[in-house]
Amino acid sequence: MRIAVTGLGATTPLGGDVASNWSALIEGRSGIRTLTEPWVDEMTVHFAGTLAEEPPLDRVEARKLDRSQQVALVAAREAWADAGSPEVEPVRMGTVIGSGIGGFLTLLNAYDTLKERGPSRISPHTVPMLMPSGPAAAVGLEFHAAAGVHAPVSACASGAEAIGVAVRMIQDGRADVVLAGGTETPIHQLTMAGFAAMRALSTRNDDPQGASRPYDVDRDGFVMGEGAGVLVLESEEHALARGARIYAYVVGAGMTADAHHIAQPDPEGKGATRAILAALAQADASPADVAHINAHATSTPQGDVAEAVAIRSAMGAAQPLITGTKSMTGHMLGAAGAVEGIYTVLALHHRLVPATLNLQSLDPEVDLDVVHGEARALPDGDLIALNNSFGFGGHDIAIAFRTA
Repeated sequence: MRIAVTGLGATTPLGGDVASNWSALIEGRSGIRTLTEPWVDEMTVHFAGTLAEEPPLDRVEARKLDRSQQVALVAAREAWADAGSPEVEPVRMGTVIGSGIGGFLTLLNAYDTLKERGPSRISPHTVPMLMPSGPAAAVGLEFHAAAGVHAPVSACASGAEAIGVAVRMIQDGRADVVLAGGTETPIHQLTMAGFAAMRALSTRNDDPQGASRPYDVDRDGFVMGEGAGVLVLESEEHALARGARIYAYVVGAGMTADAHHIAQPDPEGKGATRAILAALAQADASPADVAHINAHATSTPQGDVAEAVAIRSAMGAAQPLITGTKSMTGHMLGAAGAVEGIYTVLALHHRLVPATLNLQSLDPEVDLDVVHGEARALPDGDLIALNNSFGFGGHDIAIAFRTA
């Protein structure tokens, strides 16, 4: 059974919708900004990829939703409208929205309220807002998804895993249509301090927009970002029956693990290699069929090299066009895999691969054809593209897409 991608929605540091994201990617515009919060001066890192547009929700609705739920709904609504707002029986409709930390901001704010004002001031909406499954539940309720509501939590691979779970729901006959994606709103002093303590973040405070530089020899860490991305997935039969526009097909989802270290990638990239090969096997494709890879490419010294090793091991002599779009968005953690899945679909749809921003001197340990300078065209014909997503805990996920 082929799984069609029929709708796309995203809100990120590059823009509040898919069209603005794509134009920013092709033009090579960064969404990284200097933070203005009062706690910034205490930090070693003063910048992040904040949303280009605040969620356009009314005050009453926003008060009942964590920020991660708000942006998930914004992306889901755009994706659903983009798919033509299909009529689906609730029992044939599913939702899978992943997040690495869910309602983290609600939890911290509620704790502050508890300590400063006492238990009587805690909102009755607190628990639904802080649940890791809260974004999936919010989207599921709005779109009457009675076939199943799932919430993968696999760190920075959560959004990609959501796509894989959604594909399986449709293939198993549980649903005809699934809203699949990821969301994350992690920008807070605690998360910034935690990642900074691990020396995982770039400290280029004098050049925020040049800080995220995947595969560059001078990279010094990732840039935190926030956002959400949602795709409408449906069986090809269902999509064709209603005359839907099909952007691309999801044809493989390889999901493995490093079993190596809680926060460091396997330097040999064995788990990532297996994920890529598993996705290609499901797609009935070979490395030579792969025209493009949207790499995980966080801009960390260890991670970029480990992924390059994995790609080269899986691809052999093949030389797909590689891009690292986190150079423009920063790392949206649990939302990254879904948003970058959308970027991969758009690259196939438009047959154009965005350039990696800030790549001035390719690391000699990276034996890949990394697109930089300006976007590069993909050839005509039937093509495969991969989206890689890896996460703390050793999560390795590769999603394979095919041209429509």
